[in-house]
Amino acid sequence: MMIQDLTSEMCIDLLKGTNIGRLACVKDLQPYVVPISFVYSPNFIYGFSTVGQKVDWMRANPLVCLEVDEIANRQNWRTVVIFGKYQELTDQERRTAAHDLLSKSASWWEPGYSKTVVEGKTRPLEPIYFRISIDKMTGHQALSHRE
Repeated sequence: MMIQDLTSEMCIDLLKGTNIGRLACVKDLQPYVVPISFVYSPNFIYGFSTVGQKVDWMRANPLVCLEVDEIANRQNWRTVVIFGKYQELTDQERRTAAHDLLSKSASWWEPGYSKTVVEGKTRPLEPIYFRISIDKMTGHQALSHRE
């Protein structure tokens, strides 16, 4: 197996070709990682959620990381890691634009708008649209090496 860097174009191609990733955020030095649905648009990742731990933590510390991958097997995979800043979209024009981008994918609201029961209580389904401004993006791929 050989591991190589991905070019920026290759990273963007992977982001355009998938819509599920793992979002990492940190509060009080404790990391938290959750799956999210997203869509890539130049310089931004757009997402949707409801109020909960992830949103609370990103509001407290907007520095986040998103990991996206495509895995065929242990020797053939691609992964992109994005470092950026959480920005909650509160004005209707930006929320509508985010909705329009996200709604191009089937089931775009999942898992963000799924009924959630925490400690026996149902969490309110208050829609939150957000974007991550991309500060840095890196990528790698592994390829089967045949001599």
